[in-house]
Amino acid sequence: MSKCAAIQMASSPNVGSNLLEAEKLIAEAAKAGAKLVALPENFALMGEHELDKIRIKETDGQGPIQNFLSETAAKYGVWIVGGTMPIAGDAENKVRAACLIYNDHGERVARYDKMHLFDVSVPGTNEVYRESDSIEAGARPLVFDTPFGRIGIAVCYDLRFPEFFREMARMGVEILIIPSAFTAETGAAHWELLLRARAVENLCYIIAPNQGGFHINGRKTFGHSMIVDPWGVVLDCCKTGGGFVMADIDLERLEKVRTAFPVLQHRRFI
Repeated sequence: MSKCAAIQMASSPNVGSNLLEAEKLIAEAAKAGAKLVALPENFALMGEHELDKIRIKETDGQGPIQNFLSETAAKYGVWIVGGTMPIAGDAENKVRAACLIYNDHGERVARYDKMHLFDVSVPGTNEVYRESDSIEAGARPLVFDTPFGRIGIAVCYDLRFPEFFREMARMGVEILIIPSAFTAETGAAHWELLLRARAVENLCYIIAPNQGGFHINGRKTFGHSMIVDPWGVVLDCCKTGGGFVMADIDLERLEKVRTAFPVLQHRRFI
């Protein structure tokens, strides 16, 4: 059994202040006993404009944000799931929304690039998002082994594609970590609903760090970062403002649930 935490932030266009806030919350979670800490999508920058992320993009393997993640993981002796950050892609005018994972020695162990891009007009609002204008989509899911269990990564809009999670279930996922920046409108309608559904469908734990608050660009994000167990029970939730949620990830309980309720073995389409 391991304690894992999800950080909630309301990131700004100032990278330095965002990293200070992230470290403060990581330190608090580590002090409370967390061994793995997950940051939200865009933790280092919520820019005033969609293309601002290109200004701070880093080459894979080097740069101040990557250094921060590595050094902070080693400093506090925790695994860090680094939300997303802009890593240079193939096109000069685009980036990859990369989730980088570091172990408790500060070594990078995995990378996932967001696959499903948020190109939508939010119903009932004047909000329009076109992530594909500045982001290149990733090409493959990520599932990897850790001391806490077999982890899969999804990012925000990925949450709406159940076949994506079924593929990770086929790959043996036990814990899903879903860094996000859900809008206030879509979050109120669907955030908890989708998280609990994915937990129940795939009989796995969900760790879901979200942006939560008002941002300088005028955007409002939903918050309600949460951890959900394999039966769909919300173990902890941070509704608004900066903070973190934490819960025990109990793989023995997971195995008992999967044995007693073997839905994953009953799939007809694999």
